[in-house]
Amino acid sequence: MSIEDVLSSKGRVRILRILAEIGELNISEIARRAGLNYATTNQHLQILENNKLVRHKTFGRIRIFRYNEENPRARMIKQLIELWEETK
Repeated sequence: MSIEDVLSSKGRVRILRILAEIGELNISEIARRAGLNYATTNQHLQILENNKLVRHKTFGRIRIFRYNEENPRARMIKQLIELWEETK
């Protein structure tokens, strides 16, 4: 998937910003903070995970998503987000 496809959604960008800032959260909390419903958040997270920008771990029925700091692309996107926020 191209960068345009990944970053073309405001919802995905919001999710990336939230996880880059906070680190890790469950889907319900990500959805609440992003102002999205659960199903939409889940779809966005699947796309972000398929592109290795986020990862998840499972505790029983709860999935915790975290920003994938190990991926060079994810690190660059996080730097962009941080720089953008600094220059507001």
